Amino acid sequence: KEVVADIYVEFACNQVSEKDVTERIKAAYVEGGHRASSIKSLRIYIKPEENAAYYVINDDNVGRVDLFV
Repeated sequence: KEVVADIYVEFACNQVSEKDVTERIKAAYVEGGHRASSIKSLRIYIKPEENAAYYVINDDNVGRVDLFV
């Protein structure tokens, strides 16, 4: 049986889960006029010192969402 990890980022008394960041990224992608179902690959780069999560979707769509809301 595979173990599923819950991942959290903590910085300067703030905390966010990987799941929340992923959902924010998907929402931003959809707000940009795309369908969530079109996501085939997703890379996320966490930069807590910038309060940012940068992402690359399908190797050609890049963006940023706030890490701590």
